[in-house]
Amino acid sequence: MSESELVISVESLKRVDLVKLAGRIDSSNAEQVDGTFKEIIENGRVNIVVDLSEVNYMSSAGLRALVSALRECKQRRGDVRLANVSERVQEVLSLAGLDSLFESFSDVTNAVGSF
Repeated sequence: MSESELVISVESLKRVDLVKLAGRIDSSNAEQVDGTFKEIIENGRVNIVVDLSEVNYMSSAGLRALVSALRECKQRRGDVRLANVSERVQEVLSLAGLDSLFESFSDVTNAVGSF
């Protein structure tokens, strides 16, 4: 995987969909992230955990995709929770004032178990 490549994997669990993102999330691929979330939500799955352990960069376009998914899920009585947020991505969330919108967990197990 090159540093600019984005890899998205989705795992459907009992009550939650686990979305694992790896690589850089920027304006060139944020549409893919957004599309993944939309597809999950359109299938009636509104509890999503996003594993960010392998995300080394996230631009404002990536943040928009996360916020958009959160808004859609909340409207349907669901939620988007973050797991394994790297220091760099946490900094971006804080600078954008979005860290208080998302519940964050140190690992996927706790995030999934929080639903």
